[in-house]
Order: sequence, then structure tokens, then C-alpha cells
Amino acid sequence: MADSVNPVLLYDGVCGLCNRLVRFVLKHDKQAQFRFASLQSDYAVRILQAQDLDPHDLDTLYYVDEFGKRLAARSDAVISVLRELGGFWSAVAVTLRLFPKSLRDWGYGVAARHRYRVFGKYESCPVPERKYQDRFLDM
Repeated sequence: MADSVNPVLLYDGVCGLCNRLVRFVLKHDKQAQFRFASLQSDYAVRILQAQDLDPHDLDTLYYVDEFGKRLAARSDAVISVLRELGGFWSAVAVTLRLFPKSLRDWGYGVAARHRYRVFGKYESCPVPERKYQDRFLDM
């Protein structure tokens, strides 16, 4: 279980694009602050049901803030992750925020609809490298 000071990223564990995003965050998260759980996990189901969200909606990436009080979804989740990574990525987050949420989420939706075809789909959630396993809440 995550402690209350770590943001959690809920992602589609069988999606090639989502797994690339997780690897990107692991690489750029110099403080090792992020924790991860696939949307297919019991952990994610509990979080989403507590927020009255559909745990079967695998088209959405969620960022859960450090204290579990706020969920950011879709493009807002991506922006939240980039902001937390800091440095150059914070500047990218600020730039993305300049676009209207409706436009950002439209672009997110296009990518979500075509993600399996373009980036592939795993049979099951890939197991992370041993050095990162303690950061995954559904292991």
C-alpha cells in the first residue's frame, strides 16, 4: 500500500502506450516519488469506486495526488505527472495547460482510441524491473 506522501499513477496495464509512459516516468522521476498501479488491479478498483468512477474504463489515465483526495484524469493527469517531474517537464506541463481542456481531452481521446493498434497490447501486465518493483502497488 502507498503511503500518503506519494502520488499514484493508475494506468492500463496491458496498453503498450501506457507502459511506455510508466517507463518514461520511472526514468525521469529522480526523487522516486511516483507509485504505480494498473487499472486492472484491486488497488485501482478501490480508489476509483471510492470516487464513484467506473473501474472498467480502461481508456483513462489517472493521477492520484499525494493524499488521495484528488484524482486528475486524462490530459489533466498527464499535465499533473509532467508538473511533478519538474524541470523541463514542468515547462511542457505549463505549455499544455495553455490549450483548452476540451481540446486537450479530445486529443487524449484520439490517442486512447487508437493506442492498442498503434502501440500494441500485452496479454497481461508486464512485470517491472526488480529495482522498481517496490513502486508498484499491485505486485
